[in-house]
This record gives sequence, C-alpha cells and structure tokens, in this order.
Amino acid sequence: MMTMTSASMAARALEQGQGILRLAPTWVPRSFCVPGRRIKLHPDDYYVLGGERGGIDERWLASTTPAKNGPLTGQDEGLSQIVFEADGTCHQFLLRDAVAELKGALIGDRLWNEYQSWPMYSKFFDNMGPLPHHIHHNDEHARLIGQLGKPEAYYFPPQLNNHGGDFPYTFFGLTPGTTHSQVRQCLENFTKGDNKITNLSQAYRLEPGTGWDVPPGLLHAPGSLCTYEPQKASDVFAMYQSLVNEAIIPEELLWNGTPPERRGDVEHLLEVIDWDLNLDPEMMQNRFMAPKPVRDPEAMQGYQESWVCYKSEAFSAKELTVLPGQTVTIQDGAAYGLILMQGHGKLGVWNIETPSLIRYGQLTSDEFFVSEKAALAGVVITNASATEPLVMLKHFGPNNPDLVLD
Repeated sequence: MMTMTSASMAARALEQGQGILRLAPTWVPRSFCVPGRRIKLHPDDYYVLGGERGGIDERWLASTTPAKNGPLTGQDEGLSQIVFEADGTCHQFLLRDAVAELKGALIGDRLWNEYQSWPMYSKFFDNMGPLPHHIHHNDEHARLIGQLGKPEAYYFPPQLNNHGGDFPYTFFGLTPGTTHSQVRQCLENFTKGDNKITNLSQAYRLEPGTGWDVPPGLLHAPGSLCTYEPQKASDVFAMYQSLVNEAIIPEELLWNGTPPERRGDVEHLLEVIDWDLNLDPEMMQNRFMAPKPVRDPEAMQGYQESWVCYKSEAFSAKELTVLPGQTVTIQDGAAYGLILMQGHGKLGVWNIETPSLIRYGQLTSDEFFVSEKAALAGVVITNASATEPLVMLKHFGPNNPDLVLD
C-alpha cells in the first residue's frame, strides 16, 4: 500500500477542513521554570519528560519554530502538528511542512512572498514564579548567531488565571536615570550571587484581561500570571538576572544569544539593550495594552471581538466571543491560528470544544489554523451552548491589513 506523503496530506487536509486545519497540542518544558499548572495538562504529566528536562510550562500554538532547549531538546520540539484523519487512520505531520508545500494557498501570497514561512507563533507561558530579568535580541544582534530578532506581546486570559501564582508583577525596562555603569556592574556581578539588576527596574501589577507589548531590546522579568504570548518566529534570549526566587540562573544563559567571539564581553550585553525603550519615562502609556473593539460594538451582533495585541508590526491577536446560542460569520483579512478558551460548538466543518484536562500526547479539538482564503470568505462559528460564551484567541502574522487603530 502506498504511503501518503506530507505534501499530499497537506492538500487533502486543507480540502477536508474547507480551508481550516486541526492542530495537535504542542508541549514545551523549561528546565529553569516551575509549572503554574494552569494550561490544563494532567497533574501527572507536568514532569512526564523527566526531571532533567524540567516541568512543562508552555504550550506552543501555530508554531513552525523549533524550541531552543539545549542538547536534550526533543525531535520536533515546539513544532505544531496537523491532525488529518483519512481511511480510518489518524495521521500527524508538521505545520511547517504544510506551509512549505502549500505556500500562499495556506498563509496567503503576501506573507509567503515576503517570508517564505509562517513568521510568528504564539504560546501559553505558565510559570508559578517570576522569570529572570531578560532580553530578546533585535534582528541585528540575533543575525550574529543565525537567528531572527524576537518581539513579543502578553495577554493574560481570564480563563487560565484562576490564581496569580507567586508574583503577579512584571518588571519592565530600567528606572529613568539608570546609567550604563550601573547595569555593567550588575552584569559583572552575575556569578557572585544576586546581581540585583531589578533594583534598577520597576514592576507593574498584572491584570487578567489586559496585556503588554515587549519589543526586542527591552529588559523584562515576566510575572506569574499564565500568559498568552504572540511573538515573532524566534526563540532567542539572554538572562541578565542571576538569582530569582532563591534559584541561581546558570551563567551560560547570560551569554545565550552572544556570538562565540564576544562571550565574556560585557560591552556586547550592553549593546543588546535598547536604552531608549528601557529608560522610557512613559512605560505604562507606551507598552500597556487594554482590549480595543475591532469595530463599533453596536455593529457586532451575536458576538464581541477585540484586539488584545496590537502594538507590533510583527504580529497581532484578537479575542473573539460568540454569545450563547448564536451563529456568526467572521471575516478576517489574513490567515491565523486560533486556540479555544471557553465553550463548545462549530468552526466551519469542525466540532470544537474546550478541554478541561489534557493528557500528554492526547489530541484535542481546541486548536486550529485558518487559511487566508477561508478567513477572507468568512468562517461560520456556532456557539452550541445556551448559557456559556464561546471564546477564542486568534494570532496573526505581520502587518495585519485589518489592524487600523486610532
């Protein structure tokens, strides 16, 4: 019997789903994190990959970007798989391969012609405590190690934040007036215990239902709310804080993202910092994001939709709520991935439901990828509940043509 290639499966899956692909959950561990246990993974499975790998505290969404998790990184770790059922058999293959095969037929000619890839992904980040003050490199600095820069954004879904974790506050940037020499001293003290770099920063309380914009070059120490993070297709970072929650951060993570010839050179770490962004006296005004309705709320019959991430050209995100018992047709100007947050119903030809508990390796019906053609034509969505809203988050690639804000 002939075996279907991923190429033929991609075309058949897209046809079967009438322009919408079903995705399997993609779990990613982090050795330096403690899971917050809010991303619906079964309690027995947070350490299913073994203690050396660390706990699973991330679920990656619509990802064609491999995780950079050191020498123990699993095969295809971080890469989303398409689920395709044919002839009584369930097949899985990489979204990355489907994009490479279908090109503009999946993500649209605009994105394919410019990027030849799906240039973003999103994730749930679910840590019990805060992360170290760290930085993501811009394209210029990431290029030195063969990677792309990484802007990202945060949104804190109410459905995943029944508790705030140990420290629901995020440090952003550096206090205005901070000098290069002060930061240099902290970095030189990295191996001497607590380098106290957050003494030079200020923290902001995190609120479910709101978000923040985090451009590359901005130091940030994420707090302990469970976070939805749309971002550019990259996994580049460097940790600038040496002690968090009494846990020592390995020095190798300070130099992560540094080209070999400049390791040990603190001046390079200072160059990665965007000083204008970090010393911004109006950090809250410029980086905080409250939801913004996509159009006049009175014009949205049977549903509510808001932009939740909208300050970066590299990606954007919406939260869509379909009211109980309603059927709506939603049009978008670009391809997108989506994750269901609450409720059940129909998405085009697909039955959709929000799981309460997921075993590692179990398939779900809560994550999909919508082709540009299907998005432009409009996706018919039905909320099958008479009482509960149907809520989903939608993540888009660069320069969303629909994103026009005052």
